[in-house]
Amino acid sequence: MRNGAGFLACLVLIAVLPMEAAAQDAPASPFAGISPRSSESVTVTLWDGPAPGAQGDQPGDIPRLTYYPARAPNGTAVIIAPGGGYTGLAMNHEGRQVANWFNAMGVAAFVLEYRLGPRYNHPVQLGDIQRAIRVVRAAAGQLGLVSNRIGVMGFSAGGHLVSTAATHFDAGNPAAADPVERQSSRPDFLILGYPVISTRQEIAHAGSVRALLGENPPEELLREVSNELHVTADTPPTFIFHTTNDPGVPVENSIEFFSALVRENVPAEMHLFANGPHGVGLALDNPQLGHWPELLASWMRGNGWLTRPPAGE
Repeated sequence: MRNGAGFLACLVLIAVLPMEAAAQDAPASPFAGISPRSSESVTVTLWDGPAPGAQGDQPGDIPRLTYYPARAPNGTAVIIAPGGGYTGLAMNHEGRQVANWFNAMGVAAFVLEYRLGPRYNHPVQLGDIQRAIRVVRAAAGQLGLVSNRIGVMGFSAGGHLVSTAATHFDAGNPAAADPVERQSSRPDFLILGYPVISTRQEIAHAGSVRALLGENPPEELLREVSNELHVTADTPPTFIFHTTNDPGVPVENSIEFFSALVRENVPAEMHLFANGPHGVGLALDNPQLGHWPELLASWMRGNGWLTRPPAGE
């Protein structure tokens, strides 16, 4: 009996050791050790080690996510992709300021620094936003967030990136060694500010297309990232605002995407303002455009995202 018990103990030890080794080898969450009660912003890298496709180790080669905790968290989070034509990032007025605005409503915010063209081309940027969604979802319990209330917001070219994420997503890889990669990359809601959407020549933002895809991309690739063509019934609920005389990105980008959402019966709300420049951010100094944040807050409130769900839901 003693020999049999010893044999069984050895089998258990053999079975457990590989699992423990695998757990030790798995990379830690980028937010490991951060308290859900923290009030300080913190910046993390999206991957433990070089990002996939990295061409160096300079700041522009390392995608990052800055976490802005909510003052009175309600469990909802938004990942923000600033614009900049895929060659720069408007990190202040389309990043930090917007994050602070969300925080005041109890929403945790994460500002994404994704890799840029012409050094990096599609699908690198899509990989960065997908990883950001997975990272936040994997850390939801730790940060006091609700894993099915993680949205994305993008301005201008950042709007193109998040609309790409909302129309090109997967359920995660359950067999992945990295627990982050087991998470779904589908956002739960989508917010677009004067977004680049289409690569159709007559309405495309040529600079963004060139920076993302390079010179003379094939038609198949152009269609792959013309996001109005990829809306399905699984595209998340969407809020859009734009100005009809936007001098940078034609308003038809928003109209085409909204029309595709309606055709697929995706809940969608769009606000078009008669006048206004491109790249306004919160539009704090514009008496007309400055109403869009109120409209967004109303939309989020109506969907229940500004109230913490009861325990267990």
